[in-house]
Amino acid sequence: MGFGLTLGAHYLGDERCRFRVWAPYAGRVEVHILSPEDRFVPLQKDPKGYHQGEAFGIPPGALYRYRLDEKKERPDPASRCQPQGVHGPSQVLDPYFPWKDSAWSGPSLMDYIIYELHVGTFSAEGTFESVIPRLDSLKNLGITALEIMPVAQFPGTRNWGYDGVFPFAVQKSYGGPEGLKKMVNACHQKDLAVILDVVYNHLGPEGNHLEDFGCYFTSRYRTPWGKALNYDGPYSDEVRRYFIENAFFWITEYHIDALRLDALHAILDLSPYPFITELVETLHKEAEQLGRKVFIMGESDLNDVRLLRNRESGGSDLDVVWNDDFHHALHTVLTGEQTGYYQDFGRIEQLGKAFQEGFVYSGQFSPYRKRRHGSVSKELPGCSFLVFSQNHDQIGNRLKGDRLSQGLSFEALKLAASTVLLSPYLPLLFMGEEYGETAPFQYFVSHLDPALIEAVRQGRREEFAAFGWEEDPPDPQSEETFIRSRLNWNLNSSGKYKILRDFYQELIRWRKELIRKGLLNQRPQVECHEDEKILEVFYKGIPSAFLIFFFGKNSLTMNFLLPKGRWSKKMDSSETAWEGVGSRIPNTLNSNGEISINLNPHSCLLLIPDKEN
Repeated sequence: MGFGLTLGAHYLGDERCRFRVWAPYAGRVEVHILSPEDRFVPLQKDPKGYHQGEAFGIPPGALYRYRLDEKKERPDPASRCQPQGVHGPSQVLDPYFPWKDSAWSGPSLMDYIIYELHVGTFSAEGTFESVIPRLDSLKNLGITALEIMPVAQFPGTRNWGYDGVFPFAVQKSYGGPEGLKKMVNACHQKDLAVILDVVYNHLGPEGNHLEDFGCYFTSRYRTPWGKALNYDGPYSDEVRRYFIENAFFWITEYHIDALRLDALHAILDLSPYPFITELVETLHKEAEQLGRKVFIMGESDLNDVRLLRNRESGGSDLDVVWNDDFHHALHTVLTGEQTGYYQDFGRIEQLGKAFQEGFVYSGQFSPYRKRRHGSVSKELPGCSFLVFSQNHDQIGNRLKGDRLSQGLSFEALKLAASTVLLSPYLPLLFMGEEYGETAPFQYFVSHLDPALIEAVRQGRREEFAAFGWEEDPPDPQSEETFIRSRLNWNLNSSGKYKILRDFYQELIRWRKELIRKGLLNQRPQVECHEDEKILEVFYKGIPSAFLIFFFGKNSLTMNFLLPKGRWSKKMDSSETAWEGVGSRIPNTLNSNGEISINLNPHSCLLLIPDKEN
């Protein structure tokens, strides 16, 4: 094993525990054992500023803090559990868990069909264990991977997770470490991978004590959420070590299959060996030694292909990046919205470019940014990009947290799903999307500091100014905002909700079939018809596949170039089986090189040749 876990409290058995903390500022660090017996254990300092030592009489469950120079007492920066919240003491844990996933290997990257969920609002209980009863339903839908929004300990009991301040401690109100392990274990037993969203660009503002221990932050840069982390200044080697060890911790201690790195554009680092590159390289090496598939996925709005290129080509070697351009192109042709960053989009040709290349903005001028933006991505494989019609950001960062189901017709919802799931990229669904959940997903927190609460409220108001939304957003601090965001699982078993879910299931079945045939592993040929609002997508292979995505509001008959031969209609989203008006297309079509097709508004059509033409 190359890297290993060294930070924090490590239970060694027989009530022995090893403590290690990085505190270069402190001349003396002691462990203040609060229970089962109140006492102090001195630690030894090494030249790099690490304080370490072993102690006896420390059973699992023991509570402790670090005392710095006989003055400040603070929780462990690498605490595994904060049973009394972010302001309370840390807890010693026995890491043993009866894992039953020794035969688990995980899906290949191209087979990832991702379902993003927020643990607190996924169920009424809001715990990891309450996710488990829904796993069979998700697997039946065709999902192959769950993505969990951040679970590092945050203030209070309600939060999206991006205000975490103890990166190693699993949120206690969700069920803590034991609950997360049970959920991951259950997922693997049902052949579902688990992706964990982690935040290495900032820490939350409340309960953040890292600055008392060392140079974790820098004044050279600033993020939209506060102080930037120190990845390239003095002492930065140990800051990097802390966060790389954290990533390694999730993969080994919790058997996580992939990490989603939040907001890479806010990780500011000018060093020749950037933190992200070091993180990815280390994790890939360790995964290889473990004999496991571990994927590193990054969220970034930079459209920077260097994140995906290998290190020899000057890149960071990420496995996947989020493609916001695909979302924005799809969202604007569906909704007509043109405020904020949506002003850069709205044309079918842009959605066509997203299908064919990945990034829409690949170096041209962006009116929203008022500068050139992006880089060329067409040489990269499709599985390098993750796409979606909805996710936590694109819903929750709207004024009312409204989903597409609250603004689009049923036919348009099916069209949105088809566009994502039949793309050559990795698809992500946001919880409840598959049945048209009507509950919003709004931004919520449960801070304790009155000044911070008001600052969050004001920040939300200012954030929406660019979109021209003049109303006040829902109060993030209110428990009602949180409760409104819970899923209504009773919806998906009847009426149009069930039909939409069945349609998603059929789309996923077809996605898997097209992958099996080797079609979605390639970039398609694309034709755009701007005036008619039609996107043609042709996957060339044996057999091939022809797709029409029609975004118009009125019926249309149009001629399409199609290779000669007999073609079968495999799916039409306007079929009565999917609560549509009924398909206007026969089950089989004979093409002489061109064919006339009758399209219903907001529909998707999939044709497959009966034999290779």
